[in-house]
This record gives sequence, C-alpha cells and structure tokens, in this order.
Amino acid sequence: MATVQQKPVVKSRNDLLRALDDELSHKAEDNQQVAEFTLRFDKHGWFANHYFVLKICIEIFEAKEVGVEIDIMALNVAIQQESQFVNRMMNEVSKAVVGQKEMVEGILMGLLTGGHVLLEGVPGLAKTLTISSVSKSISLDFQRIQFTPDLLPTDLIGTMIFNPKSGEFAPKKGPVFTNIVLADEINRAPAKVQSALLEAMAEKQVTIGDQSYPLENPFLVLATQNPLEQEGTYPLPEAQMDRFMFKINVDYPSKTEELEIVNRMGRNEKPQIQPVITKEDLLRASDRIDQIYVDNKIKNYIVEIVMASRRPNEYGLGSIASLLSVGGSPRASISLIRAAKAHAFMRGRGYVTAEDVKAIAYNVLRHRLILTYEAEAENVKSDEIIKEILGSIEVA
Repeated sequence: MATVQQKPVVKSRNDLLRALDDELSHKAEDNQQVAEFTLRFDKHGWFANHYFVLKICIEIFEAKEVGVEIDIMALNVAIQQESQFVNRMMNEVSKAVVGQKEMVEGILMGLLTGGHVLLEGVPGLAKTLTISSVSKSISLDFQRIQFTPDLLPTDLIGTMIFNPKSGEFAPKKGPVFTNIVLADEINRAPAKVQSALLEAMAEKQVTIGDQSYPLENPFLVLATQNPLEQEGTYPLPEAQMDRFMFKINVDYPSKTEELEIVNRMGRNEKPQIQPVITKEDLLRASDRIDQIYVDNKIKNYIVEIVMASRRPNEYGLGSIASLLSVGGSPRASISLIRAAKAHAFMRGRGYVTAEDVKAIAYNVLRHRLILTYEAEAENVKSDEIIKEILGSIEVA
C-alpha cells in the first residue's frame, strides 16, 4: 500500500528552516535569509500553520535564480492572498449566470480599476442578470436605467425640488447616485442625456443646479447597446466611446451552456447570490492593484501597440494603413496598463506580463479604432486590425 507524503506543519521559524533544509539543496544561510524575510513579511498571520509558506519560499529562490527582485516576490505573495476572493466571486455569480466568463471578468476588472464597460450583444444574453449578480456578490448598490428617446437628463442625475415648507429648493438625487449604473440600450437616448452621463463617467461627480455632488466610490457605468436595431437610435460619439475602458462583445452561449441554462431557468426557483466580499474589501484590492509591478519593457510594449494603431506604416503594417482612419488615444495606453494590472491581479500575480496585455487588448482597443470606408466596404472588423498589430509588435 502506497504511503501518503505528509506536508510539514509550519508553526515557527525553526519548523520553516527544517522544511526548507529538507526540501531545498541551498546553503543553510540562504534558507535562513529567505525564511526570515518571509516571516517578517507575514504581518497578518497568513502563513501560520500553513504549508503555503514553503511554496512561497521555493518561489522566492526560483525568482532569485532568474533575476526577479525580492520586493516583487513579496508583492506576489500579498497578491496571491488578496486575490483569492476572485474565484469565490466567480463561483457565486456562476450560480445565476452560465458561461459568459469574459463578461464577468471584464465587469470585475472595471470595478477594480474604476473603468467603465460597454457591453454589446443581442437581447437575452444575461447582460442585466450578470451585472445584477456581480453587484450582489460584492454588496454594492445597483440601479438599472432604461434609456429611451424621451428620457431627460434630470431623469438620470436628478433635479432641484421646491420645498413649500421651507420655501427653498432642495436637490432630489437621481438613480446615478449608486455604485453600479446599468445604462440599458444607451444608444436610444438623445445626446443631451448621454452628455449628462459623460460628466458622471469622467469626473465622478454630478452637477445639480449650481452645486456639484460627488458620486459613490466605487462608481461604474455598465452600458449596453443592441447591434441589430439601429432605427431611432443615437450612436455614441467617439469622445464618449473613448470614456469606456472596455467594449465587450457578448456572444451566444455554446450548446452545452444553453442546455444548462434551460435546466436552471426552467423552474420557478431562482438562485440566490450571496455576498462574498464587502465594498471595503474591493476598495483595498483596488489600492493593491496600483502597486502591481510593470516593467519598463512592458510599458514600452503598450506604447508601441498604440503607436502602431496611429502610424501603421512606421511599424511595417502598410497592409492595414488604408483601413485605419483614427488610432488609439493616450487614454488607450492608460486603459491598457490599468486593465493589464487588474488582469494580473485576478491571476494572483504581482507583476504584469505581455500575455496580460494581449488578453485585454481587444476589449480595450476595439471601440477606439475608427475604420475607413474602405474597411467597411471590405467588411474588415477592428478585431482583425488589432490581431495584425499584436502579431507584429514584440516585447523589446
């Protein structure tokens, strides 16, 4: 009968040193140095009575051997602990939403970075259900606004109401004063309503009368638009499209996923979403994301991608030069680096890689690239342009 190898219990510094001596072939003084560093870093008692500390020490040794700085590894340890809520939240949302992982991750990255998200897809793809489920899993306030042609700015941000008792006007705040705003079918409202939302998105404040009122933190606008019906709609101007960090194309579920949807939703009982973290936990995670390390090579890689969308001929992309009218703005570079940090955080890493950038590049860039009439005539999509750019730019 095979024996099961027992994991050593780490209760003290001596236990850790013995475990390191048994597991690693490094010098004893090296083991002692890493052990003391790890225990000194453990301010919250994460490693007490846990084999996880041995794994971290091994990672530190391996990182030292390939030249990664010890401070980055310390950050990596913290990120691995603080990002554990991501899987719990994804599992909780999956009780109500089948599939749509990219949409759920995009919404969470938007919450972590303060970036707004535009969802485009046909009706019935669980966009509203997903947003509602995410807000419940994080104990956030949520408001849904159905945009229509007769909607007024005051219906969105609020107005001044006369109080006959006091003889004064008092502000009546609108539904935008919440954590998550679902702007359903945003392109059905006229430009004056869209511009009122623009101030909230850009400045995180709303002006009612002659007073400005700060919005809740976190504040996120999740807008949806239907790509099928264009009659009676008001296309979003490029300036407002650029305010969205992501544009996520929501597609149909697979056959397996749709069968699971039928099994779940074919009965009256609906799944209940329970909060897995608090608003304060989310804000702390957002602060931690700011500390994620981005090497200068990755920063240069991001800038090169955006510059290639503006001047493709200079990057050997003459084949797409005639298809691009306007490339990414500096806001595209900012969104790429912020979204890449959030992507690394959700994967439990304290540093950004080129794969993080590639993973979020399509959602960040697809609504920022304005194509020419020639591209439209040839039915070329912005995702095809982005693929060409990513295929030609390398990390230098």
